[in-house]
Amino acid sequence: MPEPTEQEIRERAHELWEQAGKPAGREDEFWHAAEQELRNEDKSDTLRTPDTL
Repeated sequence: MPEPTEQEIRERAHELWEQAGKPAGREDEFWHAAEQELRNEDKSDTLRTPDTL
């Protein structure tokens, strides 16, 4: 899977921020969480099983 784009990370970070109640001063936290989530997205693919790893 290709690396997430800056725009994808920005959009996901914004979603996470909104879900958390829009707290002030935690931009970096949400950015890193979104980036990590998107980078690991393929690992959570429901079609993957131990046999396919």
